[in-house]
Amino acid sequence: MKQDGPELTVFLYSFGYQQSGIPTDESGHGGGFVFDCRALPNPYWDDTLRPHRGTAPPIAAFMQAHPQVSAFAEHAGALVLRSARTYRELRRERLMVAFGCTGGRHRSVYLAEVLAKTLRAAGIRVVLRHLDIEREG
Repeated sequence: MKQDGPELTVFLYSFGYQQSGIPTDESGHGGGFVFDCRALPNPYWDDTLRPHRGTAPPIAAFMQAHPQVSAFAEHAGALVLRSARTYRELRRERLMVAFGCTGGRHRSVYLAEVLAKTLRAAGIRVVLRHLDIEREG
């Protein structure tokens, strides 16, 4: 769907509550979605998974093996996609979405990646940042 004027961009973040904390909406308007992933199964507690990031296939396999993770991703995705479509109709330029977990390396990263794919498949522009992975270098 082509629109006149600025195109909607979803600014999508993963973060750790212990590290970066909830990101600030850089638009100055505040708001957006913040999803707390800390109640989901945590690959950190598996010594073989701990060194991997949420973008790695072993983490994806772990997360996909837990139905509650898929349900969480589906519900969060539906909420964000609905808002993004409305924002697009209203010609808004930005929407902020953030997924947080304890350390910002596994669950939040995985879920942000999943949502990015969903939004891009719907033709929505996404800027994706993994704040705590970026801090690691």
